[in-house]
Amino acid sequence: MTREEKSVVIGELTTQLADNANIYLTDISGLDAATTSRLRRACYKSNIKLAVVKNTLLEKAMEASDRDFGDLPTILKGNTSVMYSETGNGPAKVIKEFRKKSDKPLLKGAFIEESIYIGDDLLDALVDIKSREELIGEIVGLLQSPAKNVISALKSSGGTIAGIVKTLSER
Repeated sequence: MTREEKSVVIGELTTQLADNANIYLTDISGLDAATTSRLRRACYKSNIKLAVVKNTLLEKAMEASDRDFGDLPTILKGNTSVMYSETGNGPAKVIKEFRKKSDKPLLKGAFIEESIYIGDDLLDALVDIKSREELIGEIVGLLQSPAKNVISALKSSGGTIAGIVKTLSER
């Protein structure tokens, strides 16, 4: 690979790192072609982009990025593949599901919404992370709950003024 080609790849990686808020670094070495293909299909179905990268080029892209990747460059040893996702827990779910049939991919580390996670032992914690949309949905549900209770109580009293006053006095 020439110096110019490396420059182009580093630029592309830097752009990918800047454009994605959720980045997982994994090790898929040792997977045969059929298993790797199944992993790629599982990623595609979950809207996750999987790319195998050279560690030195990824490290230079991390250095060139505006983001602080903390200790993530220190784990770039051996084979590294990068998973980009829109949801914070998407790649973790794919990895966990895939590891029911295979011992790989191994999680090296993750960069999720400015937080850094290092080590395969954090996979279960990453699966439990809720996406922004899930959190908003839970908050909306909690906010709607008291209003729904009042409305259902008012409806059950028959809608008469006496029933409404009785329901309110019971509460």
